[in-house]
Amino acid sequence: MANIKSAKKRIKVIEKKTLRNKMIKSSTKTAIKKVIAAVGSGQKDAADAAYKKAASSIDKAATKGVFHRNTAARKKSRLAKMVNKVGA
Repeated sequence: MANIKSAKKRIKVIEKKTLRNKMIKSSTKTAIKKVIAAVGSGQKDAADAAYKKAASSIDKAATKGVFHRNTAARKKSRLAKMVNKVGA
């Protein structure tokens, strides 16, 4: 356990940031799963709507530093590919 006051504060701050990151990552994963489910059921409209929400969520996560920007781009690209195959 930390003895120094600043170290104790850092522990509190890190716990808050970790919780925030977990919440953002969890909601993003849920949005991605909804896209995959819509693609699996073959619903083009639902897949498009879910993709828009997921892409927005991924972008927000990248902006806040939860995901690296290249990781965010990769995730969005893979989801877009899946959605585009449904229409074909």
